Amino acid sequence: MTYKHNFNPTLSDEDLFNEIVEEKKHIGYYNLVNQDTTAFKEYALSVKQKNIVVIGIGGSTLGTYAIYKFLKHSKMLTKQLYFLETTDPIDIKSKVEQIDLSDTLFVVISKSGTTIETVSIFKYIYSLVTLDKNNTLIITENDSKLNAYAKIHDIKTFEIPKDVGGRFSVFSAVGLVPLAIVGIDIDALIKGTKEIHDAFFRSDNDREIYTRLLKKARFLTEYKNSFNINVVFSYSSRLEGFNKWYIQLWGESLGKIDINSTRQGLTPIGIIGPIDQHSFLQLIVEGKRDKSVTVIKVDDFYSDLKIPATKLEGLEELDYINNVEFSSLINTQADSTIECIHNLGDIPCDVITIDGVSEKAIASLMYEYELLTSLCGKFMYINAYDQPGVESGKIILKEKLKNI
Repeated sequence: MTYKHNFNPTLSDEDLFNEIVEEKKHIGYYNLVNQDTTAFKEYALSVKQKNIVVIGIGGSTLGTYAIYKFLKHSKMLTKQLYFLETTDPIDIKSKVEQIDLSDTLFVVISKSGTTIETVSIFKYIYSLVTLDKNNTLIITENDSKLNAYAKIHDIKTFEIPKDVGGRFSVFSAVGLVPLAIVGIDIDALIKGTKEIHDAFFRSDNDREIYTRLLKKARFLTEYKNSFNINVVFSYSSRLEGFNKWYIQLWGESLGKIDINSTRQGLTPIGIIGPIDQHSFLQLIVEGKRDKSVTVIKVDDFYSDLKIPATKLEGLEELDYINNVEFSSLINTQADSTIECIHNLGDIPCDVITIDGVSEKAIASLMYEYELLTSLCGKFMYINAYDQPGVESGKIILKEKLKNI
């Protein structure tokens, strides 16, 4: 008798963890926590320009923007960071008009080196200002055509490792170099990722992060047909960039066909509190039960801004908010939303509270989500690191452009 099967029983936590440990040998983002940042910091100190313009798209910009958006109003940053990441002509023109191009370093980022959107914007900027070794930096793979261009023109480059995918690349040169240039502490970022990494992979009994991430990944994948929409409800406008980064990470990593040719995926939604309490929360509370919710709070905003005790005729009944700090207000709004959801009893909800507005806080959050994505991918029996659906669209685009 011979016997074959394609059964895929749910992995045990131990088996899943062992697969992740094995995956670390060839998936590079895990090990960025141990990199030497000296070259990045030395280059950053050499940059004299006041404006830093990142030309890229997707994984080349979203993670960097997430960190910059989170920190820029709390840090005494020495330079302005801009992103040219869309082929929308109005967006390109309006942004370029705001920037003194003569006092700008252009950071061109493309893993493949042939990203049409990035090269298109690069060409446009090249038509406006001379781009050379004095005002241009290129971040790409070592054997890309963009790297070859840099060598011909003696332009400084940093490498994107081949084993680090674009949407997992924020803690490589892709994110660390631009962030270091504008004055963000990239060693504190790496410290935040390393603490999460080490806590997850530790071998002793104190494995809170290991247990929490495995439990969440297992629930999301085992109940993916019931709760296919995963809502991140971030209670800080500073996390708007994180939400965008999460949507790419989740969508591009988990929307795949598994080894049984079954379509998989978890649909990411990123919303901001309290703004979306007046819109999307209604759908969560009384809409179809197909959504899980993760509320993200910031424990300390490092701000004592208060609601003044101003007398407004006819609105005296709201005087109970007088002298309340806005940070207390927004966290109370978050707590009220959480309690509202929990009281319903049929909406999966978890709460992440990050310590404050710091490099370590945002880096820890982002690295934890990278780990969660990898775990979900394993539970789904998919490759979380390719993007064949995106690549097929690129092929069609290339052929269409040739016929314009």
